[in-house]
Amino acid sequence: MPRPLRITVVTPSLNQATFLPRTLDSVLGQRGAFELDYRVQDGGSRDGSIEVLERYADRLQFKVEPDRGQADAVNRAFRHADGDVVGWVNSDDLLLPGALDRVASVFRERSETVWVHGRCEIIDEQNRPIRPWLSAYKDWRCRRYSYQKLLLENFVSQMTVFWRRDAIDATPLDETLHYALDYDLWLRLGKRSDPVFIDAPQAAFRWYDTSKSGALFDRQFEEDLRVFERHAPQSDHLLCLEKRLHTAGILAAYRLLKSFR
Repeated sequence: MPRPLRITVVTPSLNQATFLPRTLDSVLGQRGAFELDYRVQDGGSRDGSIEVLERYADRLQFKVEPDRGQADAVNRAFRHADGDVVGWVNSDDLLLPGALDRVASVFRERSETVWVHGRCEIIDEQNRPIRPWLSAYKDWRCRRYSYQKLLLENFVSQMTVFWRRDAIDATPLDETLHYALDYDLWLRLGKRSDPVFIDAPQAAFRWYDTSKSGALFDRQFEEDLRVFERHAPQSDHLLCLEKRLHTAGILAAYRLLKSFR
């Protein structure tokens, strides 16, 4: 009898004691026909996070060491991953019940699958759902995936993505990127294969004023544009113009949303 699919989940963390227990419980509470390899990479927290991790030490592996940012932290953990399939969940986000079982089912039943993603809810600091219209929009885009559409807009939710470990090297994230590091990875994976979309709630993304996405969206979209230019055919001037116009529209929407807070 073949062994169950092994899934590595990585969580990079730094001073996230407020949210970290909820993230850990959401991953460790996953059940299904898979083996879990859970690794937390902490950059040297001083807010009680280490004490939190020590309470979970018999159920996960963790390292505490300085890093050069999120991409470096994730890459450090992935170098030691032993899962057939890998992904990462940030220390303020959540996996939803049944997520990893659904991931395992796709990879087990469809051997040609390189990567998967799924539906994602948006929550606030108290785990309350917010901005359902944005989640619905991204779900609609995900169901109509094409590589060209992904070039125009990053509608893939990072915490829902898992890929075959042998599809890309052991340090999958570009450490020169700070905001669009996931987008760069999706575009590289997308050149290998179209993803499988799991049309079920897979994860929850926490949006709050001081989060990276909530506070620094201008820088995020500047880097997003640079990543697009890295992967897009430079001869397609119409696509480049469409990307710039689309990005300008999204930035205007984000600024409008911020003004109402």
